[in-house]
Amino acid sequence: MTIENRRELKFSTGPSEEIELITAEGVFTPNATTSLLIQAVRDSINEPVDLLDLGCGTGVLGLALYLKGLTKSKVCASDLSQSAVMCSRKNFERYGCPAEVRAGSLFAPWSGERFDIVIDDISGIAQGVADISPWFQGVPCDTGEDGVDLVVDIIRDAPHHLVDGGMFFFPVLSLSNVDVILKVANECFGSLKRVGRQDWPLPAELKKHMPLLRKLHEEGSIKLEERFGMVVCYTEVYCATNP
Repeated sequence: MTIENRRELKFSTGPSEEIELITAEGVFTPNATTSLLIQAVRDSINEPVDLLDLGCGTGVLGLALYLKGLTKSKVCASDLSQSAVMCSRKNFERYGCPAEVRAGSLFAPWSGERFDIVIDDISGIAQGVADISPWFQGVPCDTGEDGVDLVVDIIRDAPHHLVDGGMFFFPVLSLSNVDVILKVANECFGSLKRVGRQDWPLPAELKKHMPLLRKLHEEGSIKLEERFGMVVCYTEVYCATNP
């Protein structure tokens, strides 16, 4: 099976580190959240692990950890998009990284399997924001009114796919209902620790929609901060430990 409309991109995974990737239409492009996740996981582990990357896209997360010697026999990865699965397989092959990439929704491809580390890079922003953003070009984004639907489902299922002492890494964006996501995470895990944060200005494409964004903020669906005349958003990465 061929990858239609494939193209090449380069993605920085750290200072003086760059990965060349194959991607295609409908495959999520790695971004600043991806970089923050990579750094958070690298800072949190110091030996090779059995790894599952949910919503793998191009496979860049698994590759970045493999190239640092932080994965065991193979990287496990999955994505709902068949195009993403094919791109990931090609990218793992390019770098000689042993990998098993499956197609399917959330944890469905990994029934009964457990891992040392699970990384979730599946989107969690309010649907109203996703609809007006430039980030999901052809990529499904069915996250619910306040952006928590997919993330909460993953958090609730994650403990069943971790070994004792396993770690679950996930991002939280302020363009979603942060309070609900963290409440569920605290209910499902014995320990929850923030391991990364990055503030960023609201993109120009979204500034045109400030009335909608302020309405979502007032309803509690998202969080906005205004500093020195700028609207600021943030991304945080959390590490949850199996209870």
